[in-house]
Amino acid sequence: MRLGSSSILAVLLAGVALSATPRCLHSQEPGSPPLVVAEASPPGVLPGAIPDAPQPQIPVADSESSSQQSPAGPSQSAQQPAPDSTPAQGSSGAKPPADPQADEKSKQEKAAEQLKAEEHQRVFGVMATFNTTRNKDALPLTTKQKFQLFFKSETDPWPFGLAAFVAGLGMAEDSYPEWGQGAQGYAKRFGAGYSDAFIGNFFGNAMLTSLFREDPRYYQKGSGKVINRALWAAASTGWCRRDKGTWGPNYANLLGNFIGAAISDTYYPASQRTVGETLENGLTVSAQGIIGAEVIEFWPDIVRHHKRKKAEKAARLAAQGASQSTGQPDSQAAPKNQNQPQQ
Repeated sequence: MRLGSSSILAVLLAGVALSATPRCLHSQEPGSPPLVVAEASPPGVLPGAIPDAPQPQIPVADSESSSQQSPAGPSQSAQQPAPDSTPAQGSSGAKPPADPQADEKSKQEKAAEQLKAEEHQRVFGVMATFNTTRNKDALPLTTKQKFQLFFKSETDPWPFGLAAFVAGLGMAEDSYPEWGQGAQGYAKRFGAGYSDAFIGNFFGNAMLTSLFREDPRYYQKGSGKVINRALWAAASTGWCRRDKGTWGPNYANLLGNFIGAAISDTYYPASQRTVGETLENGLTVSAQGIIGAEVIEFWPDIVRHHKRKKAEKAARLAAQGASQSTGQPDSQAAPKNQNQPQQ
C-alpha cells in the first residue's frame, strides 16, 4: 500500500463528520373566332351596303377582340411569374446553411465557459473538485481542455497541501524506514505522495480519457433516494460518460490507477516493488476514488443541512431577543401604576 492511502481515507471521513454537526374576369374560349360587332347603318344608306369607310370596322373588331383578350394577357402574365416568385421568396426567407466549423467553435467556447465555472468548486472550502459537474447536459471537452483541467487540478494548492499532510503522518508512523527521518525523509515522502497523484491523474484524467474519448468529470446526481445516489457515486469509478453522450466502462480511470501504481515502483523502496503490492496499490486508489465520489455527491446536502440548522438557531435567538425586549416595558410600567395612587 502506497504512502498515506489509509491516512487520506481517515482525513475525508473526519471532514465529513465535522461538517455534518429551464420554442369577374371572362376570356374567350380557345379556338373561338373573334367577335365582330356590326354597327347600325347610317340614314340614307341601304342595309348591307358597304360604307364609305369600312376600314374602321376591322380595327373596331380587332380592338374589341384585343380588348377582350388584353385582360387575359396581364392576368396570365401575372400568374406566370408566380411559380418563379415563390422560390425567390423562399430562398430569401430560408435560413442560410450552418457553418460546421463555426458551430463547432461555438460549442468549444461554451464548453470552456462551463469548465471555467467548475474551477471554483471545493469541498470543506479547500478540497478542489474541478472534475465535478452538476450539469447533466454539459458539453464534451476537447483533448486540449482535458489536459487543461488536469493541469489546473494538479497545480492547485490542494494536492500540495494534502501531500504535505500525508508526509507528516508518514513521518509520525515511520512508514518506509528506508527513507529515514528528518528533512530528507520528509522530502522523500512528500515527493512520493505528490507524484502518485500527479501520475495517476495524468493517465486517468488526461491521456487515456483523450485516447478512449471519455469524460474525466464526475456527473453529480444531486437528487433522489440516498441509496440510489450512493450507488451512483460508487459506480463512477468503473462507469463514465463518453464524449458522444453515451455511457460505458471507465477504462481510463481503472487503467490509470494501475499504471500509476506500476510507475511508482521506480521511486518507492525495493521492498514495495512486487506484483502483489502493485495490484493492491491500484485497487486502493480505486477505493479512494469511490470514497471521494461519495463525499462529493453528498457534500451539498451536508452544507444545506448545516445552513438550515444555523438559520433555525438564529431564528430562535431572534425570537428570544424580541420576547425579552417586549417584556421590559411591561415590567417597568407596573411600578409607575402602583405609585400613582400614592401621589
